[in-house]
Amino acid sequence: MKKLDMNTDRKATARTLSNALPDLQRYNGAIVVVKFGGHAMGDQAAMDTFARDIVLMQMVGVNPVVVHGGGPMINEKLDTLGIKSTFVDGKRVTDAATVEVVEMVLSGLVNKRIVQAINGQGGKAVGLSGKDANLMVCTQTNPDLGFVGTPTDMDATVLHDLFEKGSIPVIAPIGAGKNGETFNVNGDTAAGAIAAALKADRLLLLTDVAGVKNAEGDVVTELKADSIREMIANGTIAGGMIPKTETALMAIDGGVRGVVILDGRESNACLLELYTQHGAGSLIRG
Repeated sequence: MKKLDMNTDRKATARTLSNALPDLQRYNGAIVVVKFGGHAMGDQAAMDTFARDIVLMQMVGVNPVVVHGGGPMINEKLDTLGIKSTFVDGKRVTDAATVEVVEMVLSGLVNKRIVQAINGQGGKAVGLSGKDANLMVCTQTNPDLGFVGTPTDMDATVLHDLFEKGSIPVIAPIGAGKNGETFNVNGDTAAGAIAAALKADRLLLLTDVAGVKNAEGDVVTELKADSIREMIANGTIAGGMIPKTETALMAIDGGVRGVVILDGRESNACLLELYTQHGAGSLIRG
């Protein structure tokens, strides 16, 4: 007979689960949109951990939505096909040939990898893009950038239908134009627009940094929207953090209760944010 070993790790696990009860109750029935990208997308172990966390979130009552990027995979495919990219102000010009590759990679290769990972952990993921069921109708962001779109008209009906069926939507950031165009949409921008359309309780933006930092270089765990605007104006928030925080402000203005910018390289980052008292990353509220 095997002797029961009540070691410290087992007790800590039970205590963690018990302490998580208030947060489990708080997010029961909530909609949480997760922007997935960065390091974790290129690492199978990290992908599997992320997928397991998404399935667990659903099992304890959350309606999760995954919106993903895929820039490195797009670059790789363009190089393979010999399609050269040009840039305007650091942004890729998406011509007719490029947008076909973008849609193929994002809606095909990347989207189905994530769907398969979630299903492999016992979930029921469904892959789609912003073109499906008029989820995300766009206008051209800037003629100089070609087929790069800004979401203008959102219809989240298909996502609510998937929630009712117990499915997890996994969305590629490809939008439709009103004249039949296909538009490439920034992944963060798409996640923010989808979260606003759903009036989500949380938008989690997974990045390769720990969160929003103040002038001293320390991560700020909670900020108001006005503070974000001030930090952008005085240069404290700069570089790649500007579009992420602007996405957060757009989502909050659209009705999202809170946006968290957190480090997707940290294992179980979503669970740490939702189900521990200290959370993870930087929480931005209105």
